[in-house]
Amino acid sequence: MDIYEINKNTLAIIPIGYNKSKVIEKDNEFVVNMEPLSIIKYSCEYFGSTYEGRHAGTKSIMNITHKSPIIIEESHNLICFPTTSPRLTGCSWIILNNIKSFNGNHESTDIIFDNNYVLNIGISINSFENQVHRSYMLESLLRKRIENY
Repeated sequence: MDIYEINKNTLAIIPIGYNKSKVIEKDNEFVVNMEPLSIIKYSCEYFGSTYEGRHAGTKSIMNITHKSPIIIEESHNLICFPTTSPRLTGCSWIILNNIKSFNGNHESTDIIFDNNYVLNIGISINSFENQVHRSYMLESLLRKRIENY
């Protein structure tokens, strides 16, 4: 597959080599000939914005400048977050909405998704928990702004 947009079934996007990503969906896994960040950028554009605009929006709402969660599409609460700096080739992206639970240690984290799929990623539980917390804060602050509008 040469192009992919994130949707409500997307669980994670994992780099697997130069210009290739493994996309994990609720009922499917496949390879896309795009780097994870390119999929994020394409998905933002598909839903009418840019990655840079979404990144600036997160900064404006939460004053987060690095490893920022990104709102892909707000009406369906599609929010994702990077596991490391998005500039690094090993950066995976996790879709917040489909996380059921997680556990781990200082070396890795197991993510359990709503469909009971388990994904192990090589970041500490503390880093992962921080990214989840930031993403939920972004979702909450955005929801409050929309409700108050």
